[in-house]
Amino acid sequence: MIGSHLDGIEDGLSALSALREKPAGTVRITATEHAARSVLWPAFEKLLPHYPEINLEIIISYGLTDIVAEQIDAGVRPGGIIDKNMIAVPIAQEMRMAVVGSPSYFADRDLPLVPQDLTGHSCINLRLPRHGGVYVWEFEKGSRELNVRVSGQLTFNLTSMILEAAIGGFGLAMLPEDQVINHLSKGRLVRVLKDWCEPYPGYHLYYPSRRQPTPAFSVLVNELRYRGET
Repeated sequence: MIGSHLDGIEDGLSALSALREKPAGTVRITATEHAARSVLWPAFEKLLPHYPEINLEIIISYGLTDIVAEQIDAGVRPGGIIDKNMIAVPIAQEMRMAVVGSPSYFADRDLPLVPQDLTGHSCINLRLPRHGGVYVWEFEKGSRELNVRVSGQLTFNLTSMILEAAIGGFGLAMLPEDQVINHLSKGRLVRVLKDWCEPYPGYHLYYPSRRQPTPAFSVLVNELRYRGET
């Protein structure tokens, strides 16, 4: 009887230990809408059912959020613009931007051949809330780099709305290539200036080097880590 009782205590302690070691808690991550849809959610949609004690909050933002001041666990941005004081973990392959417009938009307009031609077109702007301005379209070809401030009737702070407006013929848009590729293949959009849109570092998850990751955070980072093409 005593042995049986002790076995029960040991089983109970083992179960309690396992419960304590099971990743739990809330993880807050800031990301752009595109990063959240294309990278974060596909990974977490598969992972979270296996970890019911992990709560995830995704905050959509386009600025370089001060994650320490705002008590956010991590942020997601392209690798080339992350502070050197942060740990940066690659979570996606290289990216490219694409300048696109609908066939109806180009029906009575010439195609832009160089970035400077965009000044004669109606373009759909992306508002960057934290900076108080709009995104300046960035181009690169070989050793040449050009920034173009475009203008038009429409400005949004969500890329999904920019895409919808571009498909509707309201102007040119500059969006991540993977966001428009399906619409290009189906003829809803026409791509221009492709030779001026070179690849750049893909999304990285960044967080402070001084912060000790929780078990829940470590699980999410491991799931997101980009390991190359398989």
